[in-house]
Amino acid sequence: MKQLLILAFLFVPIFVFSQNEKIDSLTVQIAYQNQDSTKVDTALMLINELYKANDYKKAILFINQTTKLSKELNYTKGLAGSNYYKALIYANQNDYYNAIDNYNKSRNYYLQIADTLGVAKTSNSIGLIEIKRGNYAKGLKNSLSAIAIFEKRNLKRELSTAYNSLAEVYFKTNQIDKAIDFNFKALEIRKQIDDRNGVKLSTKNIADLYSVRKEHRKAIEYYENVLDILNPETDQDLRGDILPKLGSEYLRFNAFDKASDYLVEGLKYNRKQDNKEGILRALNAIGNLNLKKKKVKLAELQLNEAYDIALKIDNKTELLENYKLHITLDSTRGFFENAFFWQNKYHDLKASLSVIDEPKFKTDTEPLDLYNTGNSSIIAETNNSTKTTWLTNPITLYSLIAALLLLIILLVFIYLKGLKHRTTITQQREKIEQERIRNEAILEQTHHLEEVNQVKDKLFSIVSHDLKDSISSIKAFLDLLKEDSISKEEFNELLPELSENANNASSLLFNLLNWSKSQMQNLEPSPELFNIQDVFRTKMALVEQKIEDKRIVLIDESTRDFVYADKSMLEIVIQNLITNAVKFSRIGDVITISNQDINGKALICVEDTGVGVSRNNIDKLFNANENFTTVGTKNEKGTGLGLTIAKDLVELNNGKIWVESTQNIGSKFFIELPKAASKA
Repeated sequence: MKQLLILAFLFVPIFVFSQNEKIDSLTVQIAYQNQDSTKVDTALMLINELYKANDYKKAILFINQTTKLSKELNYTKGLAGSNYYKALIYANQNDYYNAIDNYNKSRNYYLQIADTLGVAKTSNSIGLIEIKRGNYAKGLKNSLSAIAIFEKRNLKRELSTAYNSLAEVYFKTNQIDKAIDFNFKALEIRKQIDDRNGVKLSTKNIADLYSVRKEHRKAIEYYENVLDILNPETDQDLRGDILPKLGSEYLRFNAFDKASDYLVEGLKYNRKQDNKEGILRALNAIGNLNLKKKKVKLAELQLNEAYDIALKIDNKTELLENYKLHITLDSTRGFFENAFFWQNKYHDLKASLSVIDEPKFKTDTEPLDLYNTGNSSIIAETNNSTKTTWLTNPITLYSLIAALLLLIILLVFIYLKGLKHRTTITQQREKIEQERIRNEAILEQTHHLEEVNQVKDKLFSIVSHDLKDSISSIKAFLDLLKEDSISKEEFNELLPELSENANNASSLLFNLLNWSKSQMQNLEPSPELFNIQDVFRTKMALVEQKIEDKRIVLIDESTRDFVYADKSMLEIVIQNLITNAVKFSRIGDVITISNQDINGKALICVEDTGVGVSRNNIDKLFNANENFTTVGTKNEKGTGLGLTIAKDLVELNNGKIWVESTQNIGSKFFIELPKAASKA
């Protein structure tokens, strides 16, 4: 009774000054309850309410009293709960060391009573803290383990937080596909629990990730979805973030009017909010827009302002974009020395960012086995007792040593007896292996010569047929004019078709001359080390007029890198791929040329957002027997042999060529080539 009066005396001031009815009610209950587990459970409910009210000082007071009573009662559930709430308070005060310590204590108590939900909550909380501290591997292991329990229990609010955290860590470690997957999971859960702010953030994150992955049409779709659900009064920061990004996405498709609307609105909005990040992003994008509109002076003012802001707030991503735009600006004005200065800064920063963006841990991180963590000490004790048993039994130990000596003597005897026999067998095997290698080399050379002859036969068969058709068509037109069978006006109407046939014949002759040169050299490549970026730029210059006619956006993402191949052969292949990309691109489409190092080999990619290739026709592209060709988006005709020749040339240089394409979305042609001579 005396203890109850003391507790009541302590709780009365809290009751008098409390503003929360639930806290008042729980405080009164505690004052009149017996010293048992029911009182502990009520105290935990009160602590939860005080925590939600941010009254950490009073919460800690009750946590300490509850912990003491739980120890006296040997009430494990109470100890787990009190340590859990103490960890929550430490985490909110950014005292991560004490927070993790108390979370671990709480998890151990929950493990003792097999409370799976308690284990999951503490593990997820530890995961969130480790992720905040940059310990992504530890954070992922804990959070992934918790998610399995949350999913089984269908705890949607906990899943929302866990999915979002995992999406964030995968993004920060440059694992974009996984980041998108978990953002979609978070979005679905947040829709189910009507978490409107969460829905906005998840949708915006998905748009950002699609932009990073260069799926710009999807990025536009999700940015616009976010704008539709934003509250103009409460979501100002989010709106200021999205508007410049959405304008930049439209700018990639040369949709200048829409891009301008969003970018100008975004700049005004961010200036009003004094949001430096938003101002910087909007200025970079508007500067790019004005460059494309040939408004050079206005672009210079905007890019210079953006440069100053990027340096002040240390935004390296936008600073990299600003360097790139300054290169274009100074090149357009003819200030090539300045352009070279910006280019050096661009490559230096890009190299440093590529190191930062590398994943910090393995992508196959496994969840913690939460229910075996408590067994490690038992296993260790078992192993120690086993070792002690062997060491303290000398008879067993001596028997083992004797058996081991006998085994060694027997093995030595067998080895000496069979040594001569094994030596003879080894020598015979070496002779057989040498003969086999010699035969394989002869067969390989024979096979190679057969392939070369097949390539020659195929080439000249196709070229002779197509060249004959093109020249016969031109001759027929000229004969009609010579014999006055058609008027000059009618002839003038046929001139475009005549010009196209002439271009077709010219293209065929170009390929034929290059192949004739190879024919005289027995069609054997003469590989050398050369910079692939030089080939890209030379071949891109040849299609500038066609790109301008179709208003195509040509993006050069190539880097300086060396490949080991026949340069003249590869020039034919690259020209063919770029010409095809232009041919099958529509007005406003995007062509991107890039290269990268993959496992010590050069991977070249020519990507377009054009009409694409149907699934039925993909297998025909590299098949010489099909002689497959289709007209371009402006009725350009093809020879039907370009990709066949490209495949043969790439394979002669120990490379591979393949295509990934979706109809009406675009195509990606890949070439993989060695970067050094084969060791063989």
